[in-house]
Amino acid sequence: MGILSMRVITYRIGRGKNGIIWRNETGFPAMSHVFPRNSNNLPPVGVTGDGVYLTDASGKSYLDGSGGAAVSCLGHGDKDIINAIKTQLDSMAFAHTGFLTSQPAEALADLLIAHAPAGIDRVYFVSGGSEAVEAALKLARQYYVEIGQPERSKIIARKQSYHGNTLGALAVGGNEWRRAQFAPLLIDVSHIGPCYAYRGQRSDETTFDYGQRTANELETEILRLGPDQVMAFVAEPIVGATMAAVPAVDGYFKRIRQICDQYGVLLILDEVMCGMGRTGTLFASEHDDISPDICTIAKGLGAGYQPIGATLCTRKIYDAIADGSGFFQHGHTYVGHPVACAAALAVVTKLTQTGLVNQVGPKGQALTDMLHHAFGQNPIVGDIRGRGLFVGLEFVKDRETKAVIDPAHKFHAKLKAAAFDEGLICYPMGGTIDGKHGDHVLLAPPFISETRHMEELVEKLRVAVARVTADVGI
Repeated sequence: MGILSMRVITYRIGRGKNGIIWRNETGFPAMSHVFPRNSNNLPPVGVTGDGVYLTDASGKSYLDGSGGAAVSCLGHGDKDIINAIKTQLDSMAFAHTGFLTSQPAEALADLLIAHAPAGIDRVYFVSGGSEAVEAALKLARQYYVEIGQPERSKIIARKQSYHGNTLGALAVGGNEWRRAQFAPLLIDVSHIGPCYAYRGQRSDETTFDYGQRTANELETEILRLGPDQVMAFVAEPIVGATMAAVPAVDGYFKRIRQICDQYGVLLILDEVMCGMGRTGTLFASEHDDISPDICTIAKGLGAGYQPIGATLCTRKIYDAIADGSGFFQHGHTYVGHPVACAAALAVVTKLTQTGLVNQVGPKGQALTDMLHHAFGQNPIVGDIRGRGLFVGLEFVKDRETKAVIDPAHKFHAKLKAAAFDEGLICYPMGGTIDGKHGDHVLLAPPFISETRHMEELVEKLRVAVARVTADVGI
């Protein structure tokens, strides 16, 4: 029975001073005081999570094929993480970092640095990905102030990137749909083209040459702005939500690193979505064999059990502040929250000590093979891409010309609804190419997924794609 055809019987569950509170037998809110993401499409009430599945109040189960938004890397109901949270609550629930640090924060920082890219030495804990990016931008700016280069304030990022929804992170991001209505509030950031071989590579150039040409756009933009004016370049090692798991071609980030070093520009890598084992290595930049100056992580860091993110930086950046003013002019009430750090410590311990991350590559290859088997000849699937358990499909009207599906069809929105109806949570979006044109779906299942789960994911996605294709007539 489809979502929109469910029989709805409301019932009263209580009365408050502002009126009666209602729910219905399916678990969908009949009337709610929660401000939802989409007021025209209220979600059901989730009640349990177990392994790779979530269940709503009606008893319907959903395979979590995207880990929410690439968050639930260890699935749902992990007893080790839950016990770590309970243990920390029994000892100390909260301490403001202006007064006290905590044992889990110290241990988590040590563990992250032990596995971080070369040169990374310090960790600043926050409550999520957008906060991590905001902290990274402010840290980069303060670094140059501390070392006597206050003229450096310009930021360069990439089109079709996504770095978060706070105003600073939104300004750096290149997701035009998310930016549009808030544009008057955003700081001025330069955006160069993405490394997007499926659409950007010319027929007369090798993949390597394409990557070098695209990377060199950074140098061109630095020279245009003034080499002494630019403070940072921000990029996702693998572009997540906005383009669905687009990895850079080999050699691209090595050239980016060279350009940043040449002009004294800090390289900020945003691994909020693609980091913490998602691509088969704990840090996504390991594949490109480079080290950033600043790195942001979140999502898989807490695996959904607690809100947490982190901004990591080199000793050079930290020392500039420690030996200068001694005070990072930034902070939030819940940074370094002991319970969040305890949860993340349990997560990262499991990721690094059980061999689970080493399984992500083979599992990702198995999922990709299944997707090629199911969609490789599908006339509306133009590209299947990604790395590890971070995989995307791009949909097209014509595979030969790569012509896009008419945005008026709202293919991605219909696909999300159809997949959900089939009992699959996935992450479709539109505007893949320029914020308006193009449709894709991002898949990021938990690392604990077994072959049968991935087979179920692919089959449910196949049915959903077929339903929507027939519905829009393409």
